[in-house]
Amino acid sequence: MDRIRQGLIYTESEASFQAPQRRTDLIFEYNHTPPGDADKRRSLLAAILGSVGERTVLLPPFHAGFGSNVHIGDDFFGNVNLTFVDDVDIRIGDGVMIAPSVTLTTTGHPVHPARRIDYARFSEPIVIEDKVWIGSNAVVLPGVRIGYGSVIGAGSVVSRDVPPMVVAVGTPCRVLRPITEDDLTTRTAALG
Repeated sequence: MDRIRQGLIYTESEASFQAPQRRTDLIFEYNHTPPGDADKRRSLLAAILGSVGERTVLLPPFHAGFGSNVHIGDDFFGNVNLTFVDDVDIRIGDGVMIAPSVTLTTTGHPVHPARRIDYARFSEPIVIEDKVWIGSNAVVLPGVRIGYGSVIGAGSVVSRDVPPMVVAVGTPCRVLRPITEDDLTTRTAALG
């Protein structure tokens, strides 16, 4: 665990002790629960995730390597096809919105093929602060922190930290502009 927490390379065999933390059967059940059965969905979500806040909406299907390493705050909205690669913690604050087909991955693999034997990998936690909005098809990579209130544009690949209260877009994701009071009066502010 110390090596994993330090972001060092570890193998599938070395990580096998974590298998009991996987919630794959419960995730399957959640993804096949009728839309009108909100109580069952809530109960399953509480059993799957490491922690879950109030007024959480997570539309199925969603996917997670473990589920138990995901921590979600209050007033969360996660749209369809949200994927958590949660070999270590993913911490999501209050009031976060995530659009369809977003991937949050705490894990990557070494570049050199000789270092990828036995599915060798490294893992670093992801932190998404309060009031963040992540657009469709974005990918957030290991070790990233997205600051309070920021917006991540659709299709972005977030490979480094994003400061609070900015719009960040692209591959790799870069800050485009700050979020200002002008954004209170327009649907989409002029980019320029």
